[in-house]
Amino acid sequence: MSNTVNIDWDKLGFDYIKTEYRYISVWKDGKWDEGTLTTDNTLHISEASTALHYGQQCFEGLKAYRRSDGKVQLFRPDENAKRMNRSAERLLMPEVPVEKFIDACKQVVKANEGYVPPYGTGGTLYLRPFLIGVGDNIGVKAAPEYIFSVFCVPVGPYFKGGMTPVNFLVSDYDRAAPYGTGAAKAGGNYAASLYPLLKAKEAGFADCIYLDPATHTKIEEVGSANFFGITKDDRFITPASPSILRSITRISLMDIARDYLKLEVEERDVPITSLSDFKEAGACGTAAVITPIGGIKHGDDFHVFYSEEEVGPVTKKLYETLCGIQFGDIEAPEGWIFEV
Repeated sequence: MSNTVNIDWDKLGFDYIKTEYRYISVWKDGKWDEGTLTTDNTLHISEASTALHYGQQCFEGLKAYRRSDGKVQLFRPDENAKRMNRSAERLLMPEVPVEKFIDACKQVVKANEGYVPPYGTGGTLYLRPFLIGVGDNIGVKAAPEYIFSVFCVPVGPYFKGGMTPVNFLVSDYDRAAPYGTGAAKAGGNYAASLYPLLKAKEAGFADCIYLDPATHTKIEEVGSANFFGITKDDRFITPASPSILRSITRISLMDIARDYLKLEVEERDVPITSLSDFKEAGACGTAAVITPIGGIKHGDDFHVFYSEEEVGPVTKKLYETLCGIQFGDIEAPEGWIFEV
């Protein structure tokens, strides 16, 4: 395709835009086919597909970044591949080999390279790999066939006027069940979150804080992102739980906090009653990288961290370091960057 696409890069949001090519591969009779690029953005599947009736599907999200030298790179796609395979295992779907996953992502980026926003705009090419159960099936059982696909959409920076803290509300609803599918990136988790998100927004908050489903005493996730806090003695703390989705942004921030900022890093329980231990807090994920948390409302208590207006210095440094690595301005740890 041509290297120029007529897009106003400064006005890009996080919305679907049909790009030229997507990758599709079919699993049938115990194996994956070669996979191919197609211009058709419509899936043709059986009305009896398990993805439609029994939620047998999972997905991923990652980005391609334009560097200052014009080249394009992916950030830790091998980790997304491994996470998709953990989701697939939990939902009884075939694994997508890591090499196939990375190759599919690279093919899609190369075929749509004109949609990768220019360096300096803050925009990226968002990739959405997904895996769904298809074929004729009416009983509650694993599908006879599967589709693995990757499409891409150019997206703008999450915070248009720079990073700003937002406030969150502790929800009475559960994001996941104990021993449920919380650690899988399954669509059902997101469907279940839509109502609590609506309630939080109606109350004037950006999203929910979900507590652990068994005791409702410990922070698990922030909306569809992972929580972290910076203690007053400069430790990076993030919750440990078997029902938290393993965010690639979070595991990367843990390494950056330890190796670049020289902070102590702990993955442990974070009681909702311990908010006063933290001088800064944030939510991390692919879309925003870091959303700084201004304050959290729990019952009648509203706890403010660093500020409701300004981003804390440690959070800012974490954000700038990770973005610098992703856009190729800061040297990355070995194995994090895959050039397209």
